[in-house]
Amino acid sequence: MKPFIHDDFLLQNGAARRLYHEHAARQPIIDYHCHLPPADIARNRRFANLAEIWLEGDHYKWRAMRCNGIEEVYCTGDADPYEKYLAWASTAPKTLRNPLYHWTQLELKRYFGIDALLNSESAREIWEETERQMREPWFCAHGILRRFRVEAVGTTDDPADSLEHHQAIAVSDLNCRVAPAFRPDQAVAIGPGEVFVRYADQLGAAAGVDIRSYAGFCEALEVRHQYFHERGSRLSDHGLSRCPAVFAPERVVAAIYEKARAGVPVTVEESEQFGSAVMLLCGRLDAEKGWVKQLHLGAMRNLNSRRLAELGRDTGFDSIGDQPQGEALAKYLDRLESEGRLPKMVLYNVNPRDNYLLAAMTGSFQEAGAPGKIQFGSGWWFLDQKEGIEQQLNALSNNGLLSRFVGMLTDSRSFLSYPRHEYFRRILSNLLGSEMESGLLPNDYGLVGGMVEDICYGNAKAYFSFPGPGPA
Repeated sequence: MKPFIHDDFLLQNGAARRLYHEHAARQPIIDYHCHLPPADIARNRRFANLAEIWLEGDHYKWRAMRCNGIEEVYCTGDADPYEKYLAWASTAPKTLRNPLYHWTQLELKRYFGIDALLNSESAREIWEETERQMREPWFCAHGILRRFRVEAVGTTDDPADSLEHHQAIAVSDLNCRVAPAFRPDQAVAIGPGEVFVRYADQLGAAAGVDIRSYAGFCEALEVRHQYFHERGSRLSDHGLSRCPAVFAPERVVAAIYEKARAGVPVTVEESEQFGSAVMLLCGRLDAEKGWVKQLHLGAMRNLNSRRLAELGRDTGFDSIGDQPQGEALAKYLDRLESEGRLPKMVLYNVNPRDNYLLAAMTGSFQEAGAPGKIQFGSGWWFLDQKEGIEQQLNALSNNGLLSRFVGMLTDSRSFLSYPRHEYFRRILSNLLGSEMESGLLPNDYGLVGGMVEDICYGNAKAYFSFPGPGPA
């Protein structure tokens, strides 16, 4: 019997198979946005078992386990690692038609050569075999990046981060550029005074700047942006419910800052004004240095207040949001464009309702000599599954140039996630191959296959301009 994950998995016709095997599969990986811990890469972490590499920090699996009635101790708690793994093994068969099922079997196949379907009956044998293989010399953070031919990785880092781990990586023998991405979410969200003031003080200390004034706060961001640039960063990133675009004079923004530092709650409008000013500053800094800015838009985070208090952030209690995105985002892009300081930008949405909105908006802010300057990003978070990927590809194709698309990313905290690039490449090849078979695209493998190669690797290689391995 043919194994579930076979050579032609997801490839439903001859053209799809040829596009994948002859064009997509052979491309290296540029994983320009992820949440891999730089400390793990710096120390070339080894993993003892599947619980460590599969379940630590993986809120996708935790959500599925909770849906399956699994107790929290087996998700984020201190249960025995093998017991946690067994809880996941019992959940895996229940994830049919969820992308987790495909990802799980792809990861077992690609990392360990295991064809068996994960379930409670196969769990012990799979655990023992993977544990044995993880003792092999190659099975470590650096070995995984080499095996999957990962040329560049973009992590996600706060402006106040020391980047000590990135500096250690830069002088290691790893032939992969691991670059920090500047993510100033805490600087944008002025929010509750005490939380913001504590963060501003932390930022000021990292920059060595007095941040008691708004001017000092802005200077601290500029200093840290330069610090990131000198250490190889060429990317910024923002995770926003919506892009703020309520622009106010600097004196007004400065007064809001002083109000927050004095412990006086700011209004919703003041929060929007402050966030808009910081977003403009960050956009200008990115443009000056030739960086790519990423905007991740539309998530509702930490919906379960009881769980937030118990477990903290990023533990799997987020959702798709329904905030309006278009008007404010257009104002933000237009403001930077009118100043001549609009950086290259990738726009991601988490609500599929906004696919055509963002795909169409990118066409209004392109620039001669900069192909694909404003990108409609790949299916993100709740949309990085077969249907979501196909919908993103269709919206982009119908409203822009698929041929200029910079392709997929893992957006993951796990070193086992690199088959997500394969997953995307198979879905892309199948979509285009089906249209070749039906006559909607020419039967020209030089033309269509070349586009596949560009989407999988070439476009990202040109667009992101990661410095080469070694000190920046």
